[in-house]
Amino acid sequence: MTEPEFSARGVGITRWPRSLTRAGEVRIEGGRLALLTSYGSEIDSAPVTAVRAGRPWFAGPDEAVATVNGTRYRLTLHGKGRDGGAAEPTGPERSEEPEASGRFLAALKRAAGRR
Repeated sequence: MTEPEFSARGVGITRWPRSLTRAGEVRIEGGRLALLTSYGSEIDSAPVTAVRAGRPWFAGPDEAVATVNGTRYRLTLHGKGRDGGAAEPTGPERSEEPEASGRFLAALKRAAGRR
């Protein structure tokens, strides 16, 4: 088994208007994007060439929106999962959050062969 091109755990996956999981996984492997629950069950998957993703103006710095098989999902790519209302991280931890959504979008473009 090969190493995935991108993998993020603790991802909040929402299909408007309801949350599907607060600690799921986004994985790009073998030319496919897979959205998984915290138990590893597949929510949705598609070839990366058929996925549209971006960071719209209304999304937070750690969020991205992906359209997979015609369904829009909001992905909250925070590294530590939901913290039950604890204080917002500051300092170096805070600066890493936006990088997760940026790394996801860059990995998706690389896997699809788009620049």
